[in-house]
Amino acid sequence: MDEVGRLLEGAVVGSVGRAVDRGVVEFAGPEGQVLMVHLQCPFRILQGGKLILGLQDMTYPQKGAGPDAFDRFATVYDARAETLNRGLAALRPPVTAVTVGPAGALAVTWEPGFRLEAFPDCSGRVEAWRAFARGGEHYGFPPGPV
Repeated sequence: MDEVGRLLEGAVVGSVGRAVDRGVVEFAGPEGQVLMVHLQCPFRILQGGKLILGLQDMTYPQKGAGPDAFDRFATVYDARAETLNRGLAALRPPVTAVTVGPAGALAVTWEPGFRLEAFPDCSGRVEAWRAFARGGEHYGFPPGPV
């Protein structure tokens, strides 16, 4: 999984969002290429050890959003991602470390003190996450289905 580190290290973190119920983190590579991480397993983003965004935040509507909040992108996740994205736009932080650990655990770190953590939780050969350059190679866990 060294390919994932080579792909993301030094890339600038651009935004966090979602595509339906999948987490999406977008980066800009050194030559301006669009890099992405798609997360289909449990994940969270920490800053300074504090949990600031997680997969389960998609299940809670923003106050007053109503029963269709998920479909209208009006969940707690969407609101917190929007706040995080304003900070990322101002900081333009580069990725400082990428680790793929046992059973596909993924960690991506950027300053000041941010960390994306993904935790595959299916024992089958179901895609948990993938990292890729748009129009380029895709790397992920487990390696076969990606």
